[in-house]
Amino acid sequence: MKHSSSSDIPASSGSRDMRLFRLTWPIFLEMLLFLLMGSVDLFMLSRVSDNAVSAVGASNHIITIAILVLEVIGNGAAIVLSQYIGARQHYEAARIAAVAVALNAIVGLFLSLAFLAGSGRMLTAMNLQGDILEYADAYLVIVGGGIVLQALINIMAAIVRTYGFTKETMLVSLGMNLIHVALNYALIFGHWGFPELGVQGAAISTVASRFVCLVVFIGLMYRVMEVRIAFGHYFEFPKAYVRKILKIGLPSAFEQIMYQCCQLVFVFYTTFLGATALAAKQYASNMSMYIYLFSAAVGMGTAIVTGRLVGAERHGDAYRRVWSSVRWALAITVLIDALVIAFRVPLFGLFTDDPDIVRLGAQVLLLSIVLETGRTCNMVIINSLRAAGDATFPVYMGVLSMVCMSLPLGYWLVFRLDLGLVGIWLAIAADEWLRAVIMFFRWRSRAWANKGLVDRGGAQEPASAATST
Repeated sequence: MKHSSSSDIPASSGSRDMRLFRLTWPIFLEMLLFLLMGSVDLFMLSRVSDNAVSAVGASNHIITIAILVLEVIGNGAAIVLSQYIGARQHYEAARIAAVAVALNAIVGLFLSLAFLAGSGRMLTAMNLQGDILEYADAYLVIVGGGIVLQALINIMAAIVRTYGFTKETMLVSLGMNLIHVALNYALIFGHWGFPELGVQGAAISTVASRFVCLVVFIGLMYRVMEVRIAFGHYFEFPKAYVRKILKIGLPSAFEQIMYQCCQLVFVFYTTFLGATALAAKQYASNMSMYIYLFSAAVGMGTAIVTGRLVGAERHGDAYRRVWSSVRWALAITVLIDALVIAFRVPLFGLFTDDPDIVRLGAQVLLLSIVLETGRTCNMVIINSLRAAGDATFPVYMGVLSMVCMSLPLGYWLVFRLDLGLVGIWLAIAADEWLRAVIMFFRWRSRAWANKGLVDRGGAQEPASAATST
């Protein structure tokens, strides 16, 4: 397959913005589709009960942590790949991709077995009880047991995006989500001759749509790569490549796992506030995702460009690119946030008619303007630090801010000052802003400029080792 060199990144500021836009808009649409389908899930499950929504939300916190474990390989491989592509070492990139796919498959199988064997104990430890526990266990066994499918989807999608084919991953996501919503309709409510399975139906729908998506991604990955992966490379684990992937992947994933574990602790706090607060938190968290969606897409697109620029040793361009991305992401986030705040009550009314849930959820969404601006800065700058090879600094700052500051602050606000769910939102916002300020000065210091990953003496593509596409 012929396409332009992935390292040809335009030098001018306007051209860089257009390059970023071409990478980012499909990522944005893909993430929007994912969130829309998540909202459809919530909407459909809310017709079962608010307890079903709470149960799936609690289960998804655990599943999210498992997916972040898989990002040890995915994040590391994407960043190492982007720098090697920027340096035009495509044979080396193909071997790195093969190592990443094989490692993620192994980790995914291990996680699937862990969910099949221990889902009940995980949920009981979260203080879930009654119907919520029953619904959550049914969901977690099925979706968690099939997590190996998501492991392979994540790594293959990351490889395809890193080669610049973000539009293709978006189209695959569109197909997967259409299948998912159709199966949800059939299996949750028992339409088209299928049994009415409720929460179990939503779980089966998730796994089935992921299987179809994986089949498509296998073909797409081979189609877009400059150099195809040789079959034997899946069984080779060169220490140099594994070390580079883990050098970036371990701290990157650890930081995100730490963040999600903190969110899980906040869910634990919320269980003591009652079922109404738990449902309100789930609905409000889902709406918050729409607010930071654009900044998340800009962060991913900027990371791809930054990795290639650093791989090509164009550090000045990378430095300016990130500041431009932060400004755009902040402007759009504030605009979206203002719209969500203005329509927060009718938005909650789409999911529930419980006035207490609507009142409490609308109350905490007022604080999103403080929370999401800090989160936007972090999404762009931290992703770019990782892409430049500076992956450990955000972890150290995360321990300081999330664990040592945010969790104790949340406990004090929730249980000592009796602020309830508002206290949780304030604690999360404090964490985001503390890290945003620290990351601002880290990028400004340019300490990341000497942390590139490419071996400039790396082997070039041997004529017989792989087939050019």
